[in-house]
Amino acid sequence: MAKLKISKKVSTALINSVGAGVVPRVGLEYIAVGREQELKSLLKNLDDIAEGVPAFRFIIGNYGSGKSFILQLVRNRAMEQGFVVADVDLSPERRLTGTNNEGLATYRELMSRLATKTRPDGGALVSILEGWINKIQQDVAKETELRPNDVGFDDKVEAKIREVVQYIEDLVHGFDFGSVIVAYWRGYRLDDDKLKGAALRWMRGEFTTKIEAKAALGVRVIIDDESWYDYIKLLAKFVAEIGYKGFVVLLDEAVHLHQIAMTVSREKNYNRLLAMFNDTMQCKAEHLGIVIGGTTKFLEDPNRGLFADAAWRRRTKESRFVTQAGVQEFLGPVLRLNPLTKEEILMLLQRLAEVHAFNYEYTQTLKNSDLKEFVQEIVNRLGAEVLLTPGEIVRDFISLLNVMHQNPSISLGELIHGANFQHTMKNKNVNESDDVAEFSL
Repeated sequence: MAKLKISKKVSTALINSVGAGVVPRVGLEYIAVGREQELKSLLKNLDDIAEGVPAFRFIIGNYGSGKSFILQLVRNRAMEQGFVVADVDLSPERRLTGTNNEGLATYRELMSRLATKTRPDGGALVSILEGWINKIQQDVAKETELRPNDVGFDDKVEAKIREVVQYIEDLVHGFDFGSVIVAYWRGYRLDDDKLKGAALRWMRGEFTTKIEAKAALGVRVIIDDESWYDYIKLLAKFVAEIGYKGFVVLLDEAVHLHQIAMTVSREKNYNRLLAMFNDTMQCKAEHLGIVIGGTTKFLEDPNRGLFADAAWRRRTKESRFVTQAGVQEFLGPVLRLNPLTKEEILMLLQRLAEVHAFNYEYTQTLKNSDLKEFVQEIVNRLGAEVLLTPGEIVRDFISLLNVMHQNPSISLGELIHGANFQHTMKNKNVNESDDVAEFSL
């Protein structure tokens, strides 16, 4: 256990998350197994985004197969590398567009969850803006030997701010976006919290009328359900200009788009998604990465999935050469998550056992044969035809570790071979629309 280099804070968060069936925010690298090729492909996308080339990827797999885990790995790696990141789970209230501003709701959630390396838990908009302003002030002080209270200092800072703003003014809505950035600077300069607050409200999409925005900031537009994606592109360009590598947007639970009952509403969401896809594929969204997590049904259902639309089917269907050869493609827009091998699942359980023992300060004694026995018992009870995913066994395994830790006299064999042992999936009628056991690795 001494060799496990992990903090108690991280191990506690990791065990608590996986024990509750939730994808952990931290510590993922300690239990990540079997997704090397997929992760390598996505990290190559990050390199491209940093160079200004946008990226759009689908992570496709059934519940428990690893979508959410991969998305969190990408999120953490992107922050470490200097990107601004935001991740949101889609839902009936948060879509890409809708009659009740569901698209705007998604945008607002993304803005509230803006994260950076120094603000990994979200709410990073203020720190992004003020960190940039502080850097410009430092640069002006070095270049001119002026101090913040000297006459002319603030004018030189504003001139540098406007240099950055000019780079985004030629984009759609760029002039108004730039005007709000300058308004924030003036509020900062004058210590005017009301003006700064108005600028933040506008950038977060919280203004509901153009009249209100005009009175507060002098701009004639607001971010709404139709335009929010344009501002995502603007934000990507802006953060790249002020020193970040780009903006990575992670949207999970895309199955909620598949579940929209009304055909017209569902198609509008798919069309909005198609516009986002085309923008990135045609390099019309500099420094922007979009990664979508969805189930196989979301993609392939011929009636309600993306494949129901010829344009989407043409863009995302696997080449016949790939399917005929029985191989997996890691570089296309769709990244499919195949089941982990039995060896990889055993490795996962071993790592979880080590982290659990470290966290609760005991000696880990389970052998590889014990882990094989545990997996085999689940297979026996579920049926050999069932493909095991990590999400289907991790919660049970953590529960067993908890019981054994609290009751040292009880062995693993006694627990899993007892008549009362039931695998979690036996107690639920699970389908692709059910969130149960959604710990994904």
